[in-house]
Amino acid sequence: MVNAWTVGGIVAVIAGLVGFFVVLRGSAFAAHAVPNGSFAGAAGAVWLNINVLAGLGAFALLGAAGIGWLGHRDRQDVATALTLVLLLGLGALFLSFTAESAPAAYSLLFGEILGVSNNQLVPTLGLAAGCVALIAFLYRPLLLSSVLSELGEVRGIPRQALELAFLACIALATTMTVPVVGTTLIFSLMIGAPAAARSFAGTPGRALVLSVAIAVAIVWLAIAAAYQLDLPVGFFVGVLSGAAYAIGRAWAAWRGSSARRSARLPASDGGPNDPASAGAFGGS
Repeated sequence: MVNAWTVGGIVAVIAGLVGFFVVLRGSAFAAHAVPNGSFAGAAGAVWLNINVLAGLGAFALLGAAGIGWLGHRDRQDVATALTLVLLLGLGALFLSFTAESAPAAYSLLFGEILGVSNNQLVPTLGLAAGCVALIAFLYRPLLLSSVLSELGEVRGIPRQALELAFLACIALATTMTVPVVGTTLIFSLMIGAPAAARSFAGTPGRALVLSVAIAVAIVWLAIAAAYQLDLPVGFFVGVLSGAAYAIGRAWAAWRGSSARRSARLPASDGGPNDPASAGAFGGS
């Protein structure tokens, strides 16, 4: 259980950090596609009896590169969908070659966080450190291009190169998290906690810190509940992520209505107390 708490906390920190920019940039579909596409690499690694991390990393980067390259030439959602279906098709093919396809598929989709071994700690820590370093390096240009994209272009931030770098960051986060929590759960963490944090925080820094805190709380509560009730961790992660987002939206709606009543101004007037002028981090 100690390993589960430790690795779960590390995974949650990375999900909160990367997910903050996923939500801010409107890249939820890409964050869904890269982990699910990496499923093909893990299935191929199981079939070839090689290191699963190697297969995950290779296909996660392949998926990120495909989304970035095709998205530059076509609509981003179309490029993401095409990349995803291609990788899922390869994953189905690789699984058909394995003798124990059902257990392998379940493990890759939902992870085995309660069965984390000691030899998974060091690779997870190493990949997490690399992901944090990349986010720290890209923080200012990512934030500027996400909130004020026109200003970012004026200041010479290369939009395409930055998008590829961010997709690579998603791929790195995927590589370290999928063996532990699976493709389904990492997507829940990357979206639920950061989306809730944006409803509570008014500045990027606070939203980022709160995103990490909510993600860690969700994972640790899910582990405790799964252990006590003998139910899947994924169920609690999904439910708690959805609950956090619903509470955040309810708080944002109450705050907005309260501000409008106190100011006695319509929401569209854009007054100083109007939540519509509160910035990009007050709601949604």
